[in-house]
Amino acid sequence: MTPGSETLPKELTPKTIHISGKKFLAVCFLISLAILFLGKRSAFGPGVMAAEVLLTILCLFIFGSIRYRLDKNALTYGAVLIIGSTFCTGWWSNSFLRQSIQQQGTSALWDFSHHHFLTLHGLEQLFHADTMLFILGLTFFVNVIAQTRLLESVSFAVLRKTKGNVFITIAILTALVSFASGILDGVSMIGLMIRTLVIILFLAKAKDSDILYAVIISTIVTTVCGMWLAYGEPPNLIMKTNLHPFLDNIFFLKYCLPVAVGSFLAVTWSLKRRFGGAKIVTSEMDILDSHTADVRFLQAARHGEVLIPVEFIDGYRDKLGSLFEAITHRLRQGEPLGSAMVKEGLSENLRKELLGHFVTEEISEALDIHYTHLHNADKEKIDASEQKIRSIFETFHKRRIQSQIVGVLSFVPFIGCLIWHAIDHEISLFYASFAGFFVAFLGIYSLKKMRSLALHEAKAEFMEYLFLFPLFFSITLLQKSGFFNEISSLLQRGIEVLGVSHIAYAQFLGATFLSAILDNNVVADFTSRGLHGLDIGILHLFSMAQIAGYALGGCWTHIGSAQSVVSYAFIRKEVDEHYTPFQWIKAITPTIIGLIVLLTVFIYGWNIVSKLWM
Repeated sequence: MTPGSETLPKELTPKTIHISGKKFLAVCFLISLAILFLGKRSAFGPGVMAAEVLLTILCLFIFGSIRYRLDKNALTYGAVLIIGSTFCTGWWSNSFLRQSIQQQGTSALWDFSHHHFLTLHGLEQLFHADTMLFILGLTFFVNVIAQTRLLESVSFAVLRKTKGNVFITIAILTALVSFASGILDGVSMIGLMIRTLVIILFLAKAKDSDILYAVIISTIVTTVCGMWLAYGEPPNLIMKTNLHPFLDNIFFLKYCLPVAVGSFLAVTWSLKRRFGGAKIVTSEMDILDSHTADVRFLQAARHGEVLIPVEFIDGYRDKLGSLFEAITHRLRQGEPLGSAMVKEGLSENLRKELLGHFVTEEISEALDIHYTHLHNADKEKIDASEQKIRSIFETFHKRRIQSQIVGVLSFVPFIGCLIWHAIDHEISLFYASFAGFFVAFLGIYSLKKMRSLALHEAKAEFMEYLFLFPLFFSITLLQKSGFFNEISSLLQRGIEVLGVSHIAYAQFLGATFLSAILDNNVVADFTSRGLHGLDIGILHLFSMAQIAGYALGGCWTHIGSAQSVVSYAFIRKEVDEHYTPFQWIKAITPTIIGLIVLLTVFIYGWNIVSKLWM
């Protein structure tokens, strides 16, 4: 447990109760049948559908935060049965499909089904099929690139160049991740960033509270600071799709890039306050820490998993017995794994076994000898053992560089296809991510366990997006019912009464608070559909306000965005298993409030500047 954290003892922590997903789906099916029956007498209006969609989204927050839990896929797929039935009661009687069936027979039903369910264009209209396919390819693409250890290579090269300056290293790492999150999948980027940050901060002997803060602040880096382009963040792609052709790449660079840069500077300032004086003596770094990229490449290639020492040792609780807590404490103080085991008196055979599983069996004996000499402070033997270990690493180093070169080359087809799509929107967006993935995959294909790891992690990551399909479909049905026309009219009246700036700011605050309790992908889809019909300048300002809002709100709670989910899960697993959502909110709220102030200036300032230009 993190020192100073106020949590209940494990035995007093309320036990989570899981609600049966199958029973929930069965209940939803029965309710949907009842709605269809009642709808024969009186159709349900758009307001009922809107209430059902809102209740579904609220339930995602409720049953993801309280003691009683319901699988989010069961929740959304069950809810779409009810929402779809409600829609049918008002749509079917006057629908074009019904009229076509009456005139043409069942062939009309086939044409309708073929268009909407068997063509990309039809599926795109239902639940953003092109966007979701792009995210699928991007997820696989980024996970393959991750296996080449590019981020670790750059980060530790910077650490050496800055002579161990922790703040400058973290600032450059933050800048790289912010840039990459605008183009690549922010969810994959945060997983890489967190683990690289934690390694650096452990070496710097940072306090647990500072490590927690760095992990939490990573969500802002990959969302708000990554909002400068559409392709990295799924909510941005959804906004771009819903408001095509009004939101193009020029819009994101003109409106969202300044916000991302300003947020990056604010985040960097907050990091400087915590890590401004921290230093790592690079000349005294452990042999494995100085070869972090090679170690992690080896872990993936030989064992099919990549773990930092604290994660790794957790799998050996039983074997370590009473020594587990002491070794874990040393690791969190920045001590190398080998040194921690030697100092705690772990048996030689078990040390070699663990070192072999952590890196590779070929090097386990040499590493154990090295850490034994290190413990005995035998300088001459330490130098000899280090030289032997470095020579072994050299072979794997060359193989890693080869994979990285292929990984870098894979960006050529990826960016090329993005440019092609920008020129001709008839070209599907998902071609870009899949082209990048196929080329990058060639770099690791010969490494069986590594490629399996990349594919497994990508699949697991994309599975987290499956709950969005029925939600997007529900919002599409809500749009077909005419609900968003009413929202557009309401916006127009608000602009006439209160003015553009105040309504834009209300959009920002609304998106922020909604995304704090709901998933920001859903907020992006829901809120953007009401912006049609606005003048282009107002639409751009409102779009920027919404993007900034759902990016910021997605960081405020542990379930506001996919990045928050990843960060919170890491904290609960590796830092403090009793860490609560309220501790998360307490830790990040000061930074969120600071960014709200900054973005307030951007929103009001942008409208003033736009008027002066006109």
